[in-house]
This record gives sequence, structure tokens and C-alpha cells, in this order.
Amino acid sequence: MKPAHILGAFALSLALTGAACAEDPTADTVVATVNGTKITLGHMIALRDNLPAQYLQLDDQTLFDGILDQIIQQVSLSAEAEASLRKRDNLVLENQRRSYLAGVTLDEVAKAAVTDEKIEALFNERYSSVEPGKEFNAAHILVETEEEAKAIKAEIDGGADFAATAKEKSTGPSGPNGGDLGWFGVGMMVKPFEDVVIGMEPGQVSDPVQTQFGWHIIKLNETRSAAAPTIEDVRDELAGELQGSAVEEKVKALTDAAEVEKTVEGIDPAILKNSELLDN
Repeated sequence: MKPAHILGAFALSLALTGAACAEDPTADTVVATVNGTKITLGHMIALRDNLPAQYLQLDDQTLFDGILDQIIQQVSLSAEAEASLRKRDNLVLENQRRSYLAGVTLDEVAKAAVTDEKIEALFNERYSSVEPGKEFNAAHILVETEEEAKAIKAEIDGGADFAATAKEKSTGPSGPNGGDLGWFGVGMMVKPFEDVVIGMEPGQVSDPVQTQFGWHIIKLNETRSAAAPTIEDVRDELAGELQGSAVEEKVKALTDAAEVEKTVEGIDPAILKNSELLDN
């Protein structure tokens, strides 16, 4: 935006609101008039609330002036379009209005669905009786062929150090760290690998195990009980579940209660591709 435009918009806004400066501005405070159409502070706030985040990093004055300029331009341009709206334009506007109002309804439903009491009740339902799962600390040696894996297993069974062998022969990214995979829970490893680990005892070294990554020799170091989640750990997840359920119920309730009569018999679904109908 050019400095002259910024100063011009600022001067305009000061001139138009000067008379009202003695009072606190409200959403109905008029900040500009374009060919008789009033632009209010409420219009500006509503536009700001829907701006992408990068625009909100601008300083207040630059953003104020930019928003006011944009609305002035929109009023000027839209006034000309309204004089010759096509069928397509009116239909798009109707769809956009319906979509926005539907969103307003669902936003209100989603907000009302989440309370501390409901979060706590759902947390107790989900987690109060759930036994903590297990976590595993393991290392592995990864090679390309079963023959290599069997040879390495024989070396370890014969007394070779697992970590040293992993550093020397493992092709996996954990090789330089002695094959150490750290702690992981159920579902974090591919199933053939996980199935073997679950059946092992600490200190045990597995026979060769094949996955899509190759052949593994696995050493289970330790196991422990996974920490039970706290309500704060899963608050967002529970809130999303409450909102999703409430929205789904609202959509179903209002749709079921509506008097709906479909009159689509005999209409070819492919007709939706015929955009020329909107130009008639």
C-alpha cells in the first residue's frame, strides 16, 4: 500500500468519525460513506476476524487503513455489479449465504458442547477403567537377507556383543547407536516386529524377523507400564469428540425435522456438468 493511500484513508477516517470521538465507538459507528452506503466499525471488525494470520501481524494503524480501503473498494465495485447480476451470481450468493448461516449454527452447537464437566465425564468414561499398556525398550540389527540375519544371530548366541555387532553390520539408521530404538509403545512399530517384541522377555534376543524393511535381530532391553494419560493430555481430543457428536446430532435432528420433498425423478445426474444452464 502506498504511503499516500494510507495517509489519505487515515485522514478520511478521522474526518468521518470526528463528531463521534467524544463517545466510545461501537459496531454501529460509521467510519465511511460511499455513494450513500455506510461502512461501520462492525464491518471492519468482521473482516479482520476472517483475515489470514499473516495479515494480523501488521501494526494496528496499517491494518485499520488497509481494511477500510478494501471495504471502500468493495462497496464501489459491488454497487456496479448489483445493477446487472446474472442468474449465476444470484445462485452463488444464495449458496454462500446458506453455507455461512449453517456454519453459524454448527459453531454455536460446537461451542456449547464443551464444558469442563462434560470433558471430565468423558475422560472418566474413556480412561478410568483402562489398564495402562506396556512400553518397550529394544535394539535391533537390520540386514537385507535371511542368511545374513541367521549368521548374525549365531554370532550373538556365541557371545558377540549386540551393540558392537549392530554398529558394524546393521544397515538401519539406528546402527551407529548400537541398534538402540529407545522406548516405544504398541502400534509404533510395524506389526511383525511388534508381535515378536510383545512375546519376548527382557534380555532376550529374537530369531530373524522379516518386515518390509528387511530382516531384523531384536534384543528386548526393558519393559515398563505406560503412563496413564492425564485429563490435560487428552483434553483437545475429548473436546473434538464432544463437538463432533454434538454437530452430528444437530444436523440429524434438524434434517429429520425438516419437511423435505425431493423431486429429482427423471433428472440425469450428469446435468450438473452443464454450467451453460446458469447463463440462460
